[in-house]
Amino acid sequence: MAVLIAFGSVLLALSAKVNLPLPLVPMTLQTLMVVLIGAAYGARLGAATVLAYLAEGAAGLPVFAGPVGGLAPLLGPTAGYLAGFVVAAVLVGWCADRGFDRSVAKLFAAMLAGHLAILTLGFAWLAFGLHLGLAKAWWVGVVPFLAGSLVKSALGAALLPAVRRIVDRQR
Repeated sequence: MAVLIAFGSVLLALSAKVNLPLPLVPMTLQTLMVVLIGAAYGARLGAATVLAYLAEGAAGLPVFAGPVGGLAPLLGPTAGYLAGFVVAAVLVGWCADRGFDRSVAKLFAAMLAGHLAILTLGFAWLAFGLHLGLAKAWWVGVVPFLAGSLVKSALGAALLPAVRRIVDRQR
């Protein structure tokens, strides 16, 4: 289990570095990794992996998008999205634990739901936590990420069989 958590947190850190800077919140490959980890690991191990990643960042390791670690990303514009990572890993993992991973269509739906959970928490934090208001939070915190969420959900559903083989070797 520890090896899988370490492997997953490294993947999350690496995927954070593949990013497109946007105003307030960068677009990264992290959400793809979050939903893949949830689907491959299940709800409990997926959540533990994302929480380990967040703890590494909070401790100061530069695992977040950009050259930063520490509490700033956990309290700034990205805070809601980072909290959404945990919810998404649990949600997608819960679905996978119940067999959604045996159907590409169901897995796509679960992964899309995970992405929407991330966007919902990110939107809520921007709108209410940072007081941007509903319209601005929608336009800067959701709209730029919708197409990517669809693509990453489809890619995740396609990649899961290969990821599952790697994970199964480690169990």
